[in-house]
Amino acid sequence: MTEMVYGAVPAQRGEPILPKWWRTLDKWSMTCVLILSGIGLLLGLAASPPLAARNGFDPFHYVERQAVFGALAMAAMLLTSMMSPTLVRRLAVLGFVGAFAALALLPVLGTDFGKGAVRWYSLGFASVQPSEFMKPVFIVVAAWLLASSQQINGPPGKTWSAMLCVTIVGMLVMQPDFGQASLVLFGWGVMYFVAGAPMTLMVGMAGAVVMGGTIAYSASEHFARRIDGFLSPEVDPTTQLGYATNAIREGGLFGVGVGEGQVKWSLPDAHTDFIIAVAAEEYGLILVMIIIALYCSIVVRSLLRLMRERDPFIRLAGTGLACIFGVQAMINMGVAVRLLPAKGMTLPFVSYGGSSLIAGGVAVGMLLAFTRTRAQGEIGEILRGRG
Repeated sequence: MTEMVYGAVPAQRGEPILPKWWRTLDKWSMTCVLILSGIGLLLGLAASPPLAARNGFDPFHYVERQAVFGALAMAAMLLTSMMSPTLVRRLAVLGFVGAFAALALLPVLGTDFGKGAVRWYSLGFASVQPSEFMKPVFIVVAAWLLASSQQINGPPGKTWSAMLCVTIVGMLVMQPDFGQASLVLFGWGVMYFVAGAPMTLMVGMAGAVVMGGTIAYSASEHFARRIDGFLSPEVDPTTQLGYATNAIREGGLFGVGVGEGQVKWSLPDAHTDFIIAVAAEEYGLILVMIIIALYCSIVVRSLLRLMRERDPFIRLAGTGLACIFGVQAMINMGVAVRLLPAKGMTLPFVSYGGSSLIAGGVAVGMLLAFTRTRAQGEIGEILRGRG
């Protein structure tokens, strides 16, 4: 609690691992993540029983699974947050190799579960979505390459990271998974911009994205249908967007009451992609604003702490992780209120999903590891000539 008020104390040499970790950790951000996980379980109690009934399971089947996945996610987050940035980078490289191989083998060994996109591996008792794990490890690997390129006689890291980004985005688009592809591209673009990309290149990248979207609209019926539905002035009340929009409208400021919402009986993805609609209908705008504030707190606090970081790799990797975390939450909620086209993207730590929860735990654990207070001068001291 003292750290929350007065700020973190730099680590002392010779401290045991746990006291050192606790002293240097961003406790506010970790607390926000724990609250989000609790809200996810609360909303799961409301959103998942109808789906369990339709599939012939016990009423709280999905809630119990979410509790197990959530516990694994919290364990992964805590363990990763205790690691040094060097260890995080090394494990990210290994994780990247594994995630890349898993993505490459999806067309052969993957399944679509009847959803029209081959994104998962079926394990019988559960499924794994490799793209969820690819996001954080790619961000760390790309940050390492970008930081290396800034060294004297360093490797062409910017070029290598760009080639990796284009390859991964292409693999995701082929599934098709435009939502995850856009997140990967956005995360890399933010890091590339922070690393000092010229504005002409950024404008060119934006033009390439617009051109790619135009091609995808012409070539993919799935993509075109979602864009047309978003641009249509009328919302079909029998679609997922129609149900979600009506639920948010019905919820008002304080909601219709716990367990009284109706959208969970109509939306097949009420416990995943449209969980925010359940929150808005049963608990009202109050809970939605609390959820938004929690995400904003994590992102803003992380970026503020990273602004004082002297190590280019830590600064770039932390910035990329914080930005894709916040943007994923923004996209999920933006879809529910029809500010964005439907993406099929989960709300971090709130939506149901084993891969999303565990990968999110790893990503935030990496972010907490990068934003821990270290005994070093601040970046401002370098600029003032005191580094």
